Amino acid sequence: MSQTVQQVLPVVISILVIVAIALLQAHSKTVAAVTATMPLTIPLALWIVYAANRADRSAITGFTESLLVGVIATLVFTVALWLAARAGLRLGPMLLSGYVAWALTLGLHAALRALL
Repeated sequence: MSQTVQQVLPVVISILVIVAIALLQAHSKTVAAVTATMPLTIPLALWIVYAANRADRSAITGFTESLLVGVIATLVFTVALWLAARAGLRLGPMLLSGYVAWALTLGLHAALRALL
């Protein structure tokens, strides 16, 4: 598979998933939410990193280790969204609270790494 296809295909798949979520949400919010949280971008990103670093196992290992940090921060983002929705906030403040929680989580991780 050519380098261009390896770079473009993940983007095309991501767009198709977004379109699927937009269509599914009219029929089932649960199915749309599950589709939105499917582990799709991780394999796509890993595909890109692997294709660029096949011989460098440490780069691939480092990338997958960093995925754990990102998943935890995304979980915190989602919990903040849920709490904001329960509090009755509108979309903008909901997203802001989610991203603030996400950034604080990543900042806390960076600070802990710097200390250790």
